[in-house]
Amino acid sequence: MSQNAITNKDTIINLMELYLSKWKLILVCVLIALTLAFLKIRYSTFLYEANATIKLKEDENSRSLSEISALQNGGMGSTLPNVLDEIEVIKSRSIITEVVRDLKLNIKFYVTGKVIKKEVYSNPPLSINFFMGDSLLENINTSIYIKIISPQKFELSKVNTNDLFEFDDGESTTHSFGDKVMSSFGEFVVTPNIGTYGSSPGSYVEINLKPVHSVVQAYLSGINISTTDKSNVIKLSLQESIKEKARLIIDKVIEKYNEDVIIDKEKIVQITSDFITNRLNVVSNELEQVDFTAENLQKNNRLIALGSQSNIFLESERETGARINQTSNQLQLAEFMGDHLQNNESESDLLPADIGITDSNVSQITKSHNDLVLQRDRILKNSSDKNPTVINLNNQIDALKGNLSQSIDNIITTNKITLNNLNKENSRIRSQIYSAPAKERQFRDIKRQQDIKESLYLYLLQKREETAITLGMSSANAKVIDLAYTSSIPVSPKKKIIYLASLLIGLFIPISLIYAKDLVDNKVYTKEDVLRIVKAPFIGDIPKSDLKHKVVKKVDYSPKAEAFRILRTNIDFMLQKSDVSCKTVFVTSTTAQEGKSHTTTNLASSFSFSEKKTLLIETDIRVPRVNDYLKIKFDKGLTDYISDKSLSIKDVTVKQKDNPFLDVIPSGTIPPNPAELLMSDRINNLFESVKKEYDYIIVDTAAVGLVTDTLLISNHADIFLYVVSANNIDKRQLHIAQTMYEEKRLPNMVTLLNGSVKKKGYGYGYGNNPQRNKKWYSKLLGRR
Repeated sequence: MSQNAITNKDTIINLMELYLSKWKLILVCVLIALTLAFLKIRYSTFLYEANATIKLKEDENSRSLSEISALQNGGMGSTLPNVLDEIEVIKSRSIITEVVRDLKLNIKFYVTGKVIKKEVYSNPPLSINFFMGDSLLENINTSIYIKIISPQKFELSKVNTNDLFEFDDGESTTHSFGDKVMSSFGEFVVTPNIGTYGSSPGSYVEINLKPVHSVVQAYLSGINISTTDKSNVIKLSLQESIKEKARLIIDKVIEKYNEDVIIDKEKIVQITSDFITNRLNVVSNELEQVDFTAENLQKNNRLIALGSQSNIFLESERETGARINQTSNQLQLAEFMGDHLQNNESESDLLPADIGITDSNVSQITKSHNDLVLQRDRILKNSSDKNPTVINLNNQIDALKGNLSQSIDNIITTNKITLNNLNKENSRIRSQIYSAPAKERQFRDIKRQQDIKESLYLYLLQKREETAITLGMSSANAKVIDLAYTSSIPVSPKKKIIYLASLLIGLFIPISLIYAKDLVDNKVYTKEDVLRIVKAPFIGDIPKSDLKHKVVKKVDYSPKAEAFRILRTNIDFMLQKSDVSCKTVFVTSTTAQEGKSHTTTNLASSFSFSEKKTLLIETDIRVPRVNDYLKIKFDKGLTDYISDKSLSIKDVTVKQKDNPFLDVIPSGTIPPNPAELLMSDRINNLFESVKKEYDYIIVDTAAVGLVTDTLLISNHADIFLYVVSANNIDKRQLHIAQTMYEEKRLPNMVTLLNGSVKKKGYGYGYGNNPQRNKKWYSKLLGRR
């Protein structure tokens, strides 16, 4: 494995250990995030989605009409209504407005709970009736706040003074249910619905009135309609806080759409019925005149017995007569249609459909014309006549009307030619019947006219009956495949997503903060931090301990005592090749407050507990701290010995009462010139003398990063302990230690990490402490 891979692995492990060491913070953040998520879900308004599916029915002539429209547009596509057009009709403002009015969606009732208010729709706790027209009520924008005092009385306010829905600071009036209440927007009566949710005394009810147009706008955005390509199936959906309300709205939208389509279809049927009725009146008058003429002819010429007709009426004459009748009918129907087109020039007029003209092109053009008129009228409900689509539809309507007029003219011309030819043929045949009396021929002409009028009259009667039957039988345009259905599972808020997001946020925030803090943190914490900067040997670390036990004891099972025993062993191992009888250990650091004196005192105590004669010399004569740990009493010290040549080493040496193997030379009086004192020859004499009497000499020195005192006496050391304080010193300050090591200014220099925090798992301490107090449950279980 490469060095980079090892380094990356160590970095990942260190990060994991860093995060695990802060597991309490992470757990608290996660719990807070989950609690907030729970409160969010608990007090959010749940939204439910209602879905319905419909299928648009397709007329039999839709395909042929689409082909005709495509040809009229030069093959560029159809402009007839399609699925997308019907979707726009369903979502039109006119239909949604009818839905809002029918379901009274502009009036909402809310029952206020302890934290949030809940809408009630199907069975509201109160009923409110206004003494005003719907047009005025539909434009009101206000809220009414009601507190139910008893089954007979209620308190009314127009201001919600606080979130708890109280009336302490707001103006309120007391009324009885059923009384007429005066307000700035009109009079109304409030009645209770006993037994419903929110109708009990002490309940708070909010009645919210919104203008219809704003409610319609909200539902225009809220109702979603979708379809797939090349399909007549349409899906409608709506999200509401009340399941029943969402279902009723979707069903009502479908109902109103079908009603609108049926009204459009009945318009065409009504136009056709009116046209046929007018034609019937005309034909009835003409038939009456022909009957009267035949009656007078019979009376004047005594043509009573006409049953004995001669064989001169050949079969060909009968066929010719039938063709004349048929041609005359078509000619008159075409003339009726032509007159209707000339007398009704408005673009908004619908044309009568299927009046009996046998030409299929006329029927198709009439159907196309009426469909375009209906489509344009739908668009004009929500637009103006300046709309490009409306202009385009008007142009198409004019073009179709022109084509229809031209077709009618062609039919009239053709039928006239045909009728003329038939009359000539009939004249030729009749001329051959020379033996027939002229009066009888005259009567036959009248009879033929009578038959023509009668057949046309009967045909129009039949058409009128068919139209009357169709008038009340128009079918809806949308077939309901699935009625609106609301799932019991809310679509919002989504519990799983919220809990997952809160869990991720609860993890992300503390981990990010820990990572950011670690990223900008330049303090030394671990052995690895020291070794990355200082290449000197690492001799050990001292764990952080409480302030109650500053100095280790002889019988001590604490991790700190064990750490100093390990340090003592490591020093002996590093100095085992040294041939000196007394081993001198100097202790220094980069700055003050890194634990030099603490390390010196406890290390000297640890050596003395092994029954080795140990001397502790405090050479940090600027800021002496050893006495803070040992609590010794002295009059003279090291500085007094250096400056006063009459003093001997024994005069400044203090014996420990409870430890016969430990002696201390304190710092003495703080001098004005510490560096000059340490350059005295008496320092050399001191070390030469004490090395003959002691096994170990532990020297507490000044910080090398602050003063030069330590370097002046460093030649007397067999080993230098360079103390680095964990969670205290900046990594950038360790360059001093590295410089000292590279330049070998501190003999046999090693680093020691002080105040380290041990991670969970193995640490210092092994075995049982006989003085340890056992837990009460350990005694009950018989555990050692």
